[in-house]
Amino acid sequence: MTDSILVVSPHPDDAEFGAAGTIAKWRGQGRDIYLVVCTNGDKGSNNPKMTSTNLAVTRHEEQEAAAKILGIKKVVFLDYPDGGLEDTPEFRGKLVRLIRLFKPGIVAAPDPYRRYLSHRDHRIGGMVALDAVFPYARDRLSYPEHAASGLEPHKVREVYLWRPETPNLHVDIRDTFEQKLKALLCHRSQVGTDADAVENRVRQRAADLGGEKGIALAEAFYRLELPL
Repeated sequence: MTDSILVVSPHPDDAEFGAAGTIAKWRGQGRDIYLVVCTNGDKGSNNPKMTSTNLAVTRHEEQEAAAKILGIKKVVFLDYPDGGLEDTPEFRGKLVRLIRLFKPGIVAAPDPYRRYLSHRDHRIGGMVALDAVFPYARDRLSYPEHAASGLEPHKVREVYLWRPETPNLHVDIRDTFEQKLKALLCHRSQVGTDADAVENRVRQRAADLGGEKGIALAEAFYRLELPL
């Protein structure tokens, strides 16, 4: 189980934009990928006829479809409202529980340290994910109620933070770019129906990131190694 990976996505589609090519590479290596989607994305529409209730249902469906393309083993929806993530013991405890349940070697999440303008859910989600990894999931006396359901403390080996301002790792996604694109296109409520426009945008972003390291198409991360 330590070869498994837990991806913490504040909204449906965040993981696909930030890390889908890398997720597909990990899956190709035979690793089990688990995805936790923290909010239901129920605010992400400018359509005057759309309601939050209907949008949440749509975004669940879109996320499940994208997860199938990437070979994700299980999607866990926490269903906090879009824009409603808070750094609370409850939210942190849910992530700690999933880390102890799935025992990932790697946790991937958005980088919470981007300066100035960033979505608040990304900042809170990334920060709480880091706190859940260290020290809470590691420490036996943190959330001791987990032990009642047989969950033991777990030490994560690595953290991958996507969309960092100062990446220290560039992953070559030339072989998995098409999977990334197909997964993103599942999120039609967010990216629209013009597949060519989406591809041009995503390909250019991957090319820009790869150009920093002489890679045709890449995703960039700030990678942390945790002491065991």
